[in-house]
Amino acid sequence: MGLRAGGGLALGPTTKVEMALDVVGAVFAALAVLAVSDRRWWGGFTIACFAALAALTALSITWAIQPADAWLEANRTFAYMMIFGAAVAGARTVGAWWSAMLGALCAAAAAICVWAILTKVFPGALHSSGTYARLREPYGYWNAVGLTAALGVPPTLWLGARRSGHAAVNALAYPIMGILLLTVLLAYSRGSLLAVAIGVAFWFVVVPLRLRGVAVLATGALGALAVAGWVFSQDTLTKDGISLGQRATSGHELGIAVAVMAVALLALGLAFGFAAAQRAPSEPARKRAGATILVALALVPVALVVALAMSSKGLGGTISSGWKSLTDPTDKTTVLNDPSRLTSVGSVRARYWDESIKIYKAHAVKGVGAGGYATARLRYRTDRLDVKHSHGYAVQTAADLGTLGLLASGALLLAWLIATARTLGWRIPVPAFARGALQRPPPEAGARGVAPPVTFGPEHVAMATLATTVLIFGVHSFIDWTWFVPGTAVVALVAAGWVAGRGPLEEPAADPRMLRARIAQGARSPVRVAVAVGAIALGGLAAWTAWLPLGSVHAQNEALTLAAKDYNKALAATHTAEDRNPLSIDPLLTRALVESTAQHRDQARDALVEAVRLQPNNPSTWEYLSGFALEQENDPQLALRLLGPALYLDPQSPTGKADYLKALRLITLQATAKAEREAKAKAKAKKRKKSR
Repeated sequence: MGLRAGGGLALGPTTKVEMALDVVGAVFAALAVLAVSDRRWWGGFTIACFAALAALTALSITWAIQPADAWLEANRTFAYMMIFGAAVAGARTVGAWWSAMLGALCAAAAAICVWAILTKVFPGALHSSGTYARLREPYGYWNAVGLTAALGVPPTLWLGARRSGHAAVNALAYPIMGILLLTVLLAYSRGSLLAVAIGVAFWFVVVPLRLRGVAVLATGALGALAVAGWVFSQDTLTKDGISLGQRATSGHELGIAVAVMAVALLALGLAFGFAAAQRAPSEPARKRAGATILVALALVPVALVVALAMSSKGLGGTISSGWKSLTDPTDKTTVLNDPSRLTSVGSVRARYWDESIKIYKAHAVKGVGAGGYATARLRYRTDRLDVKHSHGYAVQTAADLGTLGLLASGALLLAWLIATARTLGWRIPVPAFARGALQRPPPEAGARGVAPPVTFGPEHVAMATLATTVLIFGVHSFIDWTWFVPGTAVVALVAAGWVAGRGPLEEPAADPRMLRARIAQGARSPVRVAVAVGAIALGGLAAWTAWLPLGSVHAQNEALTLAAKDYNKALAATHTAEDRNPLSIDPLLTRALVESTAQHRDQARDALVEAVRLQPNNPSTWEYLSGFALEQENDPQLALRLLGPALYLDPQSPTGKADYLKALRLITLQATAKAEREAKAKAKAKKRKKSR
């Protein structure tokens, strides 16, 4: 579902996905309300915290410097809350389907990664317009592709390491792991590699199936590295701007290499599975293998330190240089768009984060409103890059929603962590006032009340795997804007909601076979029916609210089509656009264009003035009005006065600078023309005087 939104920047597809999420969430909420159950509403407090974040996002419209963008972010956050709630409801109503949930996540990630690789294998048929070597499709954003592969790693580990299931199906984990890791490498996604490393480390700590997991991970990694090593040696597959014919030839060779890798890994998976079924490793062998793995992992940082120490800058110099490249917003280190970036440290994110911190300091309590970073950063930027997001959830939230947003996000994170700990059986200290809502009742384990030891059954491993998926997304979202990409965010939200809604594993999971009977019983309760209808109505209202900005764009397009044909209908369409989205300046700009086409200069100016009043902290509104004064009214003095606020809000604006110089030249020309006219008038006056 989330794939239709691509990178989350196009309004049309993103709106359709958000509407679908609203409806799906409402349906699941209604089913959960109707399904009579004795289980507590585990995850309910987490949903409430999510609702608080969504409410704050919507409330920020009242103070946002870009209220139209705040509305869009409110729609997005509410849709995310609805799908999170749907996952909580799913765990409550069909919790016994946890294996199907993990299998679906694994299959979805694998399918997307296969498609991404196929765009390089068959570029002529699938991606003929592509100029970049990095994997970008189906999102149009390489880091989203890398993150999708990273999100599929934990479910794939579960598939290959589980003790249940058909051996042939489990063996599929080996080629899938190879494809996932190869996708991360071909996307050149350093953030995804970091997220995978942290997530895998967490999984091996909390899940006891380490030997099986290592077999899947190590075998898949070897296959991925072998193919990636060959790819990185081919300029036709790693450099940008290569002709389609060359890309196609090398792409076919890549397809053969990937197919050979997948077949080899599948054969190894079947062999390992057959060997384990014939003769399981003894306990001493398991311990020796575990010790060997730990030693190998411990040697990794040692080898890294030795390599850094032997570099030209030495250990301290290399670390210092890398830290400066990573954190200094003025650093000029260039990171190339080729495989070398996988070992590079520098990043332009330091600039975006520095801008976010400056915005936060200037608006510490409430921020500049949801989605306002893109507009507010123009005041602080030192480049001309068109950046929509701060490339990091924390810094973006700090700039957009200030301390209130950070507190709301922190409360949501804390609530989910407590719910996850409850599901996984971890005992953590909880304040007395929240103990009843967030934590399970004390276990009945004798007079001393000692918690029973955690038993790692199949479902426990599955819940830990889902939690690992969420962890990977959280790590990646800390350093990138993938929170705004529905295709990746929805996966993490579904996993997070299922874990939070499952509740203590001592309670039996909800049996889907009883769902129809429970719903029929709940349908006999007027209260439950009323609440369910309310949930459906809320979802419909949310979907309609999400559609309105898109509906406004449709009305604007209609007005532009009619502008030169039927003035009255075009003007009516602009009013429809304003009614649907009264927070955006775009309908006003469209009205100004319609009025200008009809030679109604005063009405066009009024529309642009209204746009300035609607968004006075947006430099674009001042630029549009100054441009009108310059081009339509031939008043450079007024244009200069209007450009003052525009250049204050965006000192690097190429449009503002160009118009400023144009206004100065026009003033000079007008002054020269005036002086010439005055001189001619004086000359004529003198001539008339002499003739008398």
